[in-house]
Amino acid sequence: MEESKAEASGARRQPAGRKSQQRVKDILQAGREVFSEKGYERATTAEIAQRLGVSEATVFSYFRGKRELCARVIADWYDEIIAAIETGLPRDGSARQQFAFIVRTHLRLMLVHGTGMCSLVLSEGRAKHHELSAELTALQRRYTAPLMRVLSQGQQAGQIRADFPLRLMRSMVFGPMEHVLWDATLAHRTLDIDGTADRLVDVLWTALQPPAPALDSLTRLKEDVSEAMRRYDTATKKDTHR
Repeated sequence: MEESKAEASGARRQPAGRKSQQRVKDILQAGREVFSEKGYERATTAEIAQRLGVSEATVFSYFRGKRELCARVIADWYDEIIAAIETGLPRDGSARQQFAFIVRTHLRLMLVHGTGMCSLVLSEGRAKHHELSAELTALQRRYTAPLMRVLSQGQQAGQIRADFPLRLMRSMVFGPMEHVLWDATLAHRTLDIDGTADRLVDVLWTALQPPAPALDSLTRLKEDVSEAMRRYDTATKKDTHR
């Protein structure tokens, strides 16, 4: 009902004046609070309007409905995290230093400054066929762009293995971090953010490093010897039973 009301009202007016721009900021702030507390399904534009002391029609004059408003709230939150990463990223640092900064900043801002929003994105916002699925997919591409650049530059500099596609590496990095966030946010566990980030970086960076040629050769030799011993043992047992 809420969405159909908004859709019928047509295009929203753009906030041209200072007062209108401030009104949009106030709506977005109230929206962030309500969506963080209630989640997408239980949040309503009526409650957002009530917190601002305005009519629901005022909210609809700037946003077509809950879906558009929530997508904008999440986009603005992502923009804040992206800006923090882009601003603080050690440009002259090694690929590992830049990688570690992204992991630590991602966990810190997701948990310290955005616990409710983190829950929203991880739970209802990520559900298959959810109303926000299309919007979140586009936002995720933009959100992961800084990491993709660091990985790409690391490959070119020979600091990151080049035999894995970047998309797979992105999943290798964000997958474990997402599980950490699920555990901390949805299970309400207290997390040592810096310590967890350091351990994640150690594990993930080991997986991302180019294999050492000498070590790789020794590993293959060990595997070949083990396979030869297995075949020898199998053949010996067959001869014994004859």
